[in-house]
Amino acid sequence: MTSIKEKIYKWIFATLAFSSLVFLIGIIIVLFKEGMPIFKEVTAFKFIFGKSWYPTYSEPEFGILPLILGSIWVTLGAIFICVPLGVGSALYLHELAGHKQRAILKPIIEILASIPSVVFGFFGMVIVTPFIQKLFHLPTGLCALNGSLILGIMATPTVCSLAEDALSYVPKSFREASFAVGANRWQTLTQVVMPAAGSGIATAIILGMSRAIGETMTVLMVTGGAAVMPHSYLEPVRPMTAAIAAEMGEAPMGGSHYHALFAIALILFLVTLVFNIIAEIISRRFRIKLGLSG
Repeated sequence: MTSIKEKIYKWIFATLAFSSLVFLIGIIIVLFKEGMPIFKEVTAFKFIFGKSWYPTYSEPEFGILPLILGSIWVTLGAIFICVPLGVGSALYLHELAGHKQRAILKPIIEILASIPSVVFGFFGMVIVTPFIQKLFHLPTGLCALNGSLILGIMATPTVCSLAEDALSYVPKSFREASFAVGANRWQTLTQVVMPAAGSGIATAIILGMSRAIGETMTVLMVTGGAAVMPHSYLEPVRPMTAAIAAEMGEAPMGGSHYHALFAIALILFLVTLVFNIIAEIISRRFRIKLGLSG
């Protein structure tokens, strides 16, 4: 009887585990099916490197380079914000903070991670936008800098949590050996602990990038929505995710605009997939390096 129950449980959990693979395959099939037809009207090179995105004109242009650059600019700006904040917070929480401080700060960071993106978007519109507009004397504060600031704050909990996990994998013997040869806490932290956890921290940063580049609602609300080539962080931009969210409701189903938006989603999917694969490879090497792969 017990063996039968175990087999039933095994099949149930196996089914649940493989269902995620089925969903992933289904998403890939839909993206390719709906996205590839656009390349019958425009070459892949012109689609990716074209500088004009005017899908509703009488002679539509489907160049998504402004959208790609918008995503890259906003994501890079977010990384410059979330990496120091996230890694620094992880180092402080795991290596320096006392028990009471950790008990207060850790839940706050977890709460920050659970806030809906639309709330961050409203915060960016109401607080950050007027501040940027007045500080730089701009006609509008909805720009790439605004998106970078908000996305950086949103990605910080992800980087912090994963970086702290990486630090926790470093054996205590590493620290004890460093102290034994006369190193102080700062030297131990910068020359022993961080290099040992370097691959794990790199994984945290890459997954933070994936979190930032895949965000939709926030960038739709705070980046200005201008599908033009960006030249400054103080100019409005339209990242790929924002273009899909803003235009999908207006695109006639089965039309060129509709297929172009699915092609953008396909490119975005492939980019985030590459980021996650790289992060997984680095994470595995990190665990093997520390003897934790088993």
